[in-house]
Amino acid sequence: MVGLGMIFDDTYRPFFEQVHRQPIFDRRYGAVEVPLTAVASRTGSRAERYRESLRGVVSPFESYAGQDAVAQLMTSGVDFACVATPDDRHFEAAKTVLAAGGHLLLEKPSVLSLAELDELVALAKQNNVLAKVVYHKLLDPDHKRLRTFYADGRLRHVNNGYCSLLEPKSISGGQFAEWINGRNPGTYVAVHYIKLIDFTFGGRLKTVTASGQRGQVGPSDGTTWDSCQLRLIYEYDSGREAAFDIHTSWVTPDNFPGYVEQEVQFRFDNGVWNGHSRKRGVECTIEGETPHKTKITINNHYSAPFLEPWGERCQRGYGVEVIERFAREVALVEFGGPAGERGARLAAARDLHYDDLSADRQTVAAVQALEAILDHAAHGRPDGVVRVNDSRGGLVLYHPGSNEPEILYAPSV
Repeated sequence: MVGLGMIFDDTYRPFFEQVHRQPIFDRRYGAVEVPLTAVASRTGSRAERYRESLRGVVSPFESYAGQDAVAQLMTSGVDFACVATPDDRHFEAAKTVLAAGGHLLLEKPSVLSLAELDELVALAKQNNVLAKVVYHKLLDPDHKRLRTFYADGRLRHVNNGYCSLLEPKSISGGQFAEWINGRNPGTYVAVHYIKLIDFTFGGRLKTVTASGQRGQVGPSDGTTWDSCQLRLIYEYDSGREAAFDIHTSWVTPDNFPGYVEQEVQFRFDNGVWNGHSRKRGVECTIEGETPHKTKITINNHYSAPFLEPWGERCQRGYGVEVIERFAREVALVEFGGPAGERGARLAAARDLHYDDLSADRQTVAAVQALEAILDHAAHGRPDGVVRVNDSRGGLVLYHPGSNEPEILYAPSV
């Protein structure tokens, strides 16, 4: 495990606790143990706290800290590594894992540029390993139902969409305060919806625009963004287009009842899909607890602790399921049949476009475009527009009144 922050605590920790109690099983490969054997972090202090709190709950693990922690981790005999560091530290850790011949599971956004993506995909192919990225919202039951309707033709041709994810100030000012300098909430969370749109509806990304606001988590003339508004234009095989607006913020008041407020709306030729995290049907008030210690509107589908009817305590949800699914893909590649057929099993796992790094091109293109547009805006050049696969290159940034575009990525996206 590389990175031991909030994401580890919410999803990876309960996954490793679960497989410590019971191995994963499939007829094709039998029972497979998945012990947590090593962790890498910057200082090691959090790892020591986890070592005490998880004693007997997960396997004993080695802890590596410092600049070469990931390299040390990969020499300890691990089969796969999960990277859950801040997004601008993903690339180097992922590169180290793949170069050492390990399978890789990478938190979203996978990387911040197509050049980095190209390098990681090439490394995975060269070393015959899996390189996957976590988009847990694709496993949200609501989003799976949406995709089912669209794939079955019951909802026909998406015309436009709106997605919003608003996080409280405690996220930017507390949990993530150490790493958000120079960052924006769009890259951090809009990427979930970029992937949802890209995977669910297909199509070709054509245009990216963005704007944002500053002044609360950083100076009003700085490079740290409070919120941002991203617009993507897609074209489909019919020649028709669709526009998607994705709004994100991490400066919502801490006492807002939704805590993390999530909303989507997609309009089709023959219908409308509305989804809202606060309207799933559960609201809870506990005197002295809500809305801070316990949230008023609870997402019981993501990752939540439960007391089962038979007395067992567990933590489950789609945030944990996506990690288990990756472990099962690795187990199938390595143990799902004769060694001579491993290549075919590896190819089949790579063909899973919901999580394979090679299928992340348009999502990373949107992220890279967003980062570039906001960076130029922070330095006095707002209103940039990125065209995808135009006559000058794969990602080309244009500014009003300028005849000299910037080529962000020359090859075709």
